[in-house]
Amino acid sequence: MIRFHGVTKTYADGTTAVDDLTLTAETGQITVLVGPSGCGKTTSLRMVNRMIEPTEGMITLDDRDTAGLKAAELRRGMGYVIQSAGLFPHRTVLDNVGTVPRLLGWKRAQVRARGMELLELVGLSPDLAGRYPSQLSGGQQQRVGVARALAADPPVMLMDEPFSAVDPIVREQLQDEFLRLQGELGKTIVLVTHDIDEAIKLGDQVAVLRVGGRLAQMADPAYLLAHPVDDFVADFVGKDRGYRSLQFQAAPRLTLHPERTAMLGERPEHGRDPWVLVLDEGDAPLGWVDTTTVDGAITREDLHRGGTVAPASGSLRGTLDAALSSPSRRGVIVDESGAFSGTVLAHEVLTIIEDTERPPLDEDAAS
Repeated sequence: MIRFHGVTKTYADGTTAVDDLTLTAETGQITVLVGPSGCGKTTSLRMVNRMIEPTEGMITLDDRDTAGLKAAELRRGMGYVIQSAGLFPHRTVLDNVGTVPRLLGWKRAQVRARGMELLELVGLSPDLAGRYPSQLSGGQQQRVGVARALAADPPVMLMDEPFSAVDPIVREQLQDEFLRLQGELGKTIVLVTHDIDEAIKLGDQVAVLRVGGRLAQMADPAYLLAHPVDDFVADFVGKDRGYRSLQFQAAPRLTLHPERTAMLGERPEHGRDPWVLVLDEGDAPLGWVDTTTVDGAITREDLHRGGTVAPASGSLRGTLDAALSSPSRRGVIVDESGAFSGTVLAHEVLTIIEDTERPPLDEDAAS
């Protein structure tokens, strides 16, 4: 558990980066610090491992004042992941991952074994172990950075904009992988981001900071979206917070509709509705085809892939988005194996949302 007790950081020129910050990062949870530029997010994070020293107040780690601990030992007991991974360019992937274990005096064979184990854990091929950072993609570099932070199995991880330097698709993949890892490892994590969507997706609790390093509100993501404490928080979490809050509501059992389907290489049937769903050999959806534009057998070039696919066990947000983004206006729903189960219409999802949020009828008042 990490606690900030009235922590302030004021620099020599009089600038206050963090102002009387009090909050708790719970053990085994992801606490996200989010806010606009100049709100003291990174300064707060770096005060945890004493890369920056507080001017006032106290930070405790499991009820121990970090000011009384040796800075080098404190840092070796914390994983640290930064934007663009911060890898050593002259060291191989495996050597980068083994940085902290070597500092701790591990034997070479032990360091290598741990490094190979972690490459597999973060989804990297063992073939990459001997490469250098410049030979990796941005997403691969970030995975190496996470592996390096995990190498000595620290109970605490500090992450500063860890996924901001990669493209949106890779970023989402890394976020999903990170949540999978956290589900297995249960680390105490403090993560800094400027992206409220990332904060809501990753955080068990989210601390919104104002410019000047003052805490505006701290809550779990669902409560934060539903009950912003003031206009600043409401504006920061966004005008579409009502829609985004649907990701915390599980989709109920839906009435799914059958679809005309086809496979690549087949000639589609024509009907009143021009849209046909194309499946692979395992019944996983590949995309929609507009039969009015297809002359002959279906090819990959004929596929419309704009619509998202929602799992039957997913959220109301995912289900509604699948319907709204589909070129046919029918959301594609899949089962746990990824096989096509049926489709759903947007107005049906909206009816479910309305029924869920409608207050129960007061029978006495109605009578």
